[in-house]
Amino acid sequence: MDSLNGFVVFVQVAENRSFVAAGRMLGVSASAIGKSVARLEEKLGVRLFHRSTRSVTPTAEGMLFLERSRRILAEIEAAQLELSQASVAPRGRLRVSLPLVSSLVHPVLGDFMREYPAIELDLDFSDRLVDVIEEGFDVVVRTGAPTDSRLSARKLGSFRSLLVASPDYLAARGTPKVPTDLLQHSCLHYRFPNSGKLETWALRRTAEEPELSLPISMICNTIETRLCFALRGLGIAYLPEFSVRQALTEGQLWTVLPEHTERNGEFHLLWPSSKHPSPKVRVFVDFLCARVFPGRKGTDLFSLI
Repeated sequence: MDSLNGFVVFVQVAENRSFVAAGRMLGVSASAIGKSVARLEEKLGVRLFHRSTRSVTPTAEGMLFLERSRRILAEIEAAQLELSQASVAPRGRLRVSLPLVSSLVHPVLGDFMREYPAIELDLDFSDRLVDVIEEGFDVVVRTGAPTDSRLSARKLGSFRSLLVASPDYLAARGTPKVPTDLLQHSCLHYRFPNSGKLETWALRRTAEEPELSLPISMICNTIETRLCFALRGLGIAYLPEFSVRQALTEGQLWTVLPEHTERNGEFHLLWPSSKHPSPKVRVFVDFLCARVFPGRKGTDLFSLI
């Protein structure tokens, strides 16, 4: 502890350029500060300050030692913060942005509320690409690979996208055998809110084959609408597997051209970078990674929790 106190005294003197000011900051006399610095210089075998009646300035060795001392004290402070946070129960408002995938996350969020009643969830469902830091979100869930270096990220899980239609629709219109058959069908499309572009249906094709210009029977910006219309026999939809799993199991929907669809997607959790995320962020990230895609371990990308 004496050595640690020496670091603290040294940094205060170097930053204030004064024994008197450093003593005032630390609540001790200028004389005690001077003696502490002298003991440190004797221990290190170097002169840390140039002293005059008007000022105290670090020597070249003092500047080098100042940089290292700041790092040491910062690490100690961070360790103390981490330990203190570990003993504090997660609580407070947690502002979260999520894509429009209620069927995937609603049950998990309900379980989270039950397990952490002291955390107030403030949920914003939107496929808009939010600015996590500027808009004040604690955590966001988004598809695609993270690109913002200001954010920490953890992989939540992956999913496939499938072409689906109801048995009644396929009985009436026929089942497509090859991708070009889709040109004779009603297609239910998704529009990206940020770009206004329609989602491309990822169909396997050779380099010589052009991308199909699919018919448009309906355009919307939600999974639920496309799922509802597909269940009602109004066309073929391109949907993530988690949104149609139950309907496929119950036979309400059938897959179409499964050997020709190839897109896989990923969900990631993103939050403002910090060596020590708050307890509420920590438990939320861990909870979702364990529950949203059971059995699929999340992968840390930028930094570990």
